Amino acid sequence: MNFIKDPINRFIRLETSSSIVLFSASIAALILANSGLSEPFLGFWKNYITISLPGFELSKPVLKWINDGLMAIFFFLIGLEIKREVLIGELSDLKKASLPIVAAIGGMVFPAMLFVALNQGKPGMEGWGIPMATDIAFSLGILTLLGKRVPVGLKVFLMAFAIIDDLGAVLVIAFFYSSQLIWYNILIGLAIVALLAILSRFKLYSKYFFFIAGIVVWVLFLKSGIHATIAGVLLALTIPIQRNIKTTTFYDKGKEILDGFLEECQKDNKDKTILSHKQLDAIDEMEELTEKTASPLQFLEHHLHGWVAFIILPLFAFANAGVVFSFSGDTNTTLATNIGLSLIIGKFVGIFLVSFLAIKFKLSELPKNVNFKSLAGVSFLGGLGFTMSLFINNLAFTDDTLIDSAKIGILIGSFVAGLLGYLLLRFSAGKKNPSAN
Repeated sequence: MNFIKDPINRFIRLETSSSIVLFSASIAALILANSGLSEPFLGFWKNYITISLPGFELSKPVLKWINDGLMAIFFFLIGLEIKREVLIGELSDLKKASLPIVAAIGGMVFPAMLFVALNQGKPGMEGWGIPMATDIAFSLGILTLLGKRVPVGLKVFLMAFAIIDDLGAVLVIAFFYSSQLIWYNILIGLAIVALLAILSRFKLYSKYFFFIAGIVVWVLFLKSGIHATIAGVLLALTIPIQRNIKTTTFYDKGKEILDGFLEECQKDNKDKTILSHKQLDAIDEMEELTEKTASPLQFLEHHLHGWVAFIILPLFAFANAGVVFSFSGDTNTTLATNIGLSLIIGKFVGIFLVSFLAIKFKLSELPKNVNFKSLAGVSFLGGLGFTMSLFINNLAFTDDTLIDSAKIGILIGSFVAGLLGYLLLRFSAGKKNPSAN
């Protein structure tokens, strides 16, 4: 089972360490926003960057390049993860997937309903989608702080329902937080996506062609009214998951190439500084062989994860988490409170209650070595909206007062939900759990 467990463990380790970087970037943004450097720091993100080509110009502030551009790569990675999980991962078995699915649905519906109920008739109703999100990096990071007290089944459950939650967030953004639509651009973009899917189906995948086509689709969506990050998800779904060669073929062919390389080295028994043409050809063959052994989806997911986890998301947090904590007349404390409560209470009730009912009615079952106390703790961790909530916040509002007020609610709500989840798991988990190894 190592071929299943190893990718999961690697994913968890990566998300855990990246959560530290993400947290540090967020704290740095808050400190700068509330210091003497507040004005230049917040003003920097409003500077425009322009790309000009013959007959084409794209000009946006730095903040928009991050939120519309770099975050499209993040959503591309989400799309890869969703496709992998649905086809061969934790969501491929309906019985195993049923609990994360119902947990994610409850965790999206209840916070939105609670926010609408609390904020009825008040400014900021467009922010109903903000408390629906879960930050997988932070939630897994906190869960891993508990070490071997937490069974792997609980971590896998959290990872699975957070990925489904991300899918829900993508759909919400696509259908409810897109501006006036330009169908001409949308249809051309979808036609290119369909072409890429057909090419993948017939094993005509080319990373260079897909890259160029992907940029074209991103620009078309950017100018269509649909948020450009949706292009990332759609493009990810066209990436092939099948490998080009078998692992046994890789071993046999690789051994043949390396034997030839070694034979060339032994001709004069010297380790030369300059390689021969045959050795250089062997290196090229080996590179091509290794790339063919991993599926394009797995190859991209493996190589993008570090960039997204340690550069793109921390940069997004650094650019978006900076909010001035000034509870003056300008701050909409009602909006901040309602978002915070929806993240803490709405997420907990939605995830735990729906999961509890699904288990009691025999529709789902608890993961191995997981009890209802642990499930309650993870339900609170689902209230860590942070990056995804901040992202939806920027789409929901245009008024700076509402944006900043919502940020306060997101930050405080996420912190309280994370703390409650950690404490509940800490005091309910007990001693080290052998299944955590």
